[in-house]
Amino acid sequence: MKTGLTLIATLVLAVGLFVAFVPVNNNQKNKIMDNTIYQFKALNIEGKEVSLSDYKGKVVIIVNVASKCGFTPQYEGLEALYQKHKDAGLVILGFPCNQFGSQESGSEADIKSFCSLTYGVDFPMFSKIDVNGDNAHPLYKFLKDEKPGLLGIKAIKWNFTKFLINKEGKVVDRFAPQTSPADLDSSVVSLL
Repeated sequence: MKTGLTLIATLVLAVGLFVAFVPVNNNQKNKIMDNTIYQFKALNIEGKEVSLSDYKGKVVIIVNVASKCGFTPQYEGLEALYQKHKDAGLVILGFPCNQFGSQESGSEADIKSFCSLTYGVDFPMFSKIDVNGDNAHPLYKFLKDEKPGLLGIKAIKWNFTKFLINKEGKVVDRFAPQTSPADLDSSVVSLL
């Protein structure tokens, strides 16, 4: 009986060692992070590369913005939401985009000045990107894949489409441009 138990223990140990030392292939490693925003980098409004992994543990709202849009006054609501919850762990990331009616044609310096002077924007702003098409930023390709819009349509339809990201970096919701930042308050609070 002792020999049988020793044989079983040896087999269990051998299987355990085998599993522990089997290398995980790179595709498996990448899939572990593939469903989070943390795998992406973007240039901030000053042109410095920022890793979105800097926002681990935060609730994040990612929004494509424009300075000359009917929804531009939402900057005020976004800033109010940010100020209300930033100490609890909310961050809003603004990504200017000129793909909708050329409503963000200015330079990064123009955008930064407009946002600061007109709406007192203090949340992080990024350099201008495309959100649709062949040149869409990889972050936006990911966001649209993770959370398509109405009827499963992935394309961003207009400025101020908002994506809500949980503290683990996963996309949990997508809001249409018409959804006011104040309407996101309860969703944000539920994730903080």
